Amino acid sequence: MDKLVLETKFTTDDTGVIEGLAWPFGSADRVGDIIEKGAFAGVKLPLTMLFGHDQNEPIGVWTEATEAPDGLRLKGRLLVDDVARAREVRALVQSGAVRGISIGFVTRKALARVGGGRTISKLELLEASLVSLPMHPGARVTSAKSAIKALGIADALNRATALFRKGN
Repeated sequence: MDKLVLETKFTTDDTGVIEGLAWPFGSADRVGDIIEKGAFAGVKLPLTMLFGHDQNEPIGVWTEATEAPDGLRLKGRLLVDDVARAREVRALVQSGAVRGISIGFVTRKALARVGGGRTISKLELLEASLVSLPMHPGARVTSAKSAIKALGIADALNRATALFRKGN
């Protein structure tokens, strides 16, 4: 089973509902792998949601998987009412400490890329994990309620301050 870690956009709420961009199309991860649109066809749902690819840490289920124009989008639920670890992970997501989704899959069809990595055109998706260390540089957390919103505001203020300093 191949495992790729990437940072992604996702949100979660107090009930544990979570959404994310699990794989952005059109750019390679840090090892050079690109997954093409269509490679995720036939995803079997519900899909296991793990923490850090640890098979002993199931924390929820992904109930929707959509190949959108920008990539594979997942929607599911952390089992916050039933699993203590899911409540802990929700807190980590909302604080901004955990910002990524990593997919575990078996490659079914791929071609080597010049310069390294692969272009993957068919795979079997086995699980999608919430992780802290992302592999894919093209995706960022945009909102996970309180803390992520605050991080976005702080980033905007820092950019504005830098522009102001350049002007003086």
